[in-house]
Amino acid sequence: MNAEIIAVGSELLTPFRTDTNSLYLTDQLNQLGVEVVFKSVVGDDLKRLVAAAQHSIFRSDIIIFSGGLGPTEDDLTREAVAEALGLSLRRNEEVLAAIERRFALHGWKMSTNNAKQADVIEGAIVLPNANGTAPGQWVSGKYENRECIVILLPGPPHELKALFESECRERLRAKLPPAFLATRILRIAMLGESHVDARVSPIYKRFCHVQTTILAGAGEIELHFRSSGETMEAAQACVDEAADAVEEELDDAVYSRDGQSLEQIVGYWLQMRGATLAVAESCTGGLVAERITSAAGSSRYFVGGAIVYSNALKTDLAGVPAGMIERHGAVSREVAAALAEGIRYRCESTLGIGITGVAGPAGGTDAKPVGLVFHALASDSGTEVIERHFPGDRKRIRRFASTLALDMVRKKLM
Repeated sequence: MNAEIIAVGSELLTPFRTDTNSLYLTDQLNQLGVEVVFKSVVGDDLKRLVAAAQHSIFRSDIIIFSGGLGPTEDDLTREAVAEALGLSLRRNEEVLAAIERRFALHGWKMSTNNAKQADVIEGAIVLPNANGTAPGQWVSGKYENRECIVILLPGPPHELKALFESECRERLRAKLPPAFLATRILRIAMLGESHVDARVSPIYKRFCHVQTTILAGAGEIELHFRSSGETMEAAQACVDEAADAVEEELDDAVYSRDGQSLEQIVGYWLQMRGATLAVAESCTGGLVAERITSAAGSSRYFVGGAIVYSNALKTDLAGVPAGMIERHGAVSREVAAALAEGIRYRCESTLGIGITGVAGPAGGTDAKPVGLVFHALASDSGTEVIERHFPGDRKRIRRFASTLALDMVRKKLM
């Protein structure tokens, strides 16, 4: 069976609110073996809500609405779903009495408009809401010659989650055929999306029962594999077979096979090798250190470092000779290497990272354009320097640069 989630509320169409309920509901449905095939956000407009409900009935087995169950005039989910299903709304006196008791219990005065929260769709099961005044509703039956389940849930996340877990999860499980949904995530560093797809699409296309999705970020690619089966073991076996074949093709570009972040993996390798790390960052402004220390337990392998934006601090904190900066410029292979070697020596760490570049938007020249970054990794076996030209704005360039620096550490320790 498949599902659709419709988030209701004009505020979710502004830059100031994010629909997090659908993420929670997707996770819960996946655990029940249900795939979410559509998600949408609809503002507080009756005609648009009715249209969204009608479309969902034609294409989805389970439809979950979140929000729009409040007492105000723009809370229209009940009305829209009833109209789309061709059913009436009726005032439920038991629900109304429960709302009145809740107000009385807290010593609040109930407004007359709160009574609309007791309007229940004909034939619906009322889902009690222990954390708010708006109950949920469960409507099931044949509509447009299709069997479907329509669930109405309140918008506040703490209400929605509690109500789903207490009233919906087991009720859904009882309606569903035995099914399990298995997933696997491969994370890949410093390969482009098109390059990855060209290499692995002939592989994953062989596995017709496994759905594969590629997500691209700055310097990182995620490959998501998903499959359903009558048992979790069967579903996981399908997923693992496809993911293992792809991983074999990409080799050491895959840094994680279970969704762990690059900084977590780097920390794992540092601990396994008994190594420590220090950083000297210019254009990344401490982003590498921030990512490393975001992992719990990083104090065991991360010594520290310096943000050396000015030339003077490159000399004072990382020991880069002033004459070297004058000869080659602050953005150069030589300075990057000196930063890595200097910070390693001063922090007495196993490895040292040095990064210098032009993050933009200003400061670039024909010889050293925006996006040019030099990365250096110093160890007792020498110093490796990589020059890259990254695309994008300042934020994206800095993210690319920090990812490459971390991946250099990973590959060195492997």
